[in-house]
Amino acid sequence: MVQVCLNGRRSAADGAGVPMSPEGLARSAVEAVAAGATSVHVHPKAPCGHDSLSPRVLAPALEALRAQVRVPVGVTTGAWAEPDPAARLARVRAWSPLPDFASVNWHEPGAEEVAGELLARGVAVEAGIFSGTDGASRFAASPLGPRVLRVLAEVTDPGPATAEASARALLAELGTAHGRPVLLHGEEGGTWPVLRLAGRLGLATRIGLEDTLLLPDGRRAGSNAELVAEALVQYG
Repeated sequence: MVQVCLNGRRSAADGAGVPMSPEGLARSAVEAVAAGATSVHVHPKAPCGHDSLSPRVLAPALEALRAQVRVPVGVTTGAWAEPDPAARLARVRAWSPLPDFASVNWHEPGAEEVAGELLARGVAVEAGIFSGTDGASRFAASPLGPRVLRVLAEVTDPGPATAEASARALLAELGTAHGRPVLLHGEEGGTWPVLRLAGRLGLATRIGLEDTLLLPDGRRAGSNAELVAEALVQYG
């Protein structure tokens, strides 16, 4: 499995290739799926360009994507988009239509409540476990752990020379991960070393302009599809 992460918290300042609008997300998703992506992760954007959990922002993005691709589509529930846990939970309760899955960052306040609400509504949950946080220990103690779709092991170390070691440490922290599948990925300078490690370990991974703007040789990536194509080569 290679998931494509289309835009993340990036903005128009990161280049015209980063999709922002529902139509732009759909076009980029079509190209990425054609290149080999098997699922899509997006951050729906308000008109100002900021991540939003509002159902009025989420719905057009999901509708545009589902009109064009037939793979599972997931969204963020990141606290940066709605810092107040109660307000974040209210946003999730108001979602319609629903995504196929949503990422919940286990170190964030209110994560258990958001994940529980998603599961109750029939939305699969990716448990986001960030390196350098207490997410792994919180997840290990969570009664919801066995019910998540997969664990998203997120290596936040951007160092090309150190990210692999950070990834191995995070995997050790996760242990059996409640027996759930693990998707391992890095970011920025750590993206490609961690992706190659995922390939060697036989783990799912992801790639896209959320995680890196650059190809392994340092050239600027022209699109999410170009990153997916290269990821399949690097994954081995």
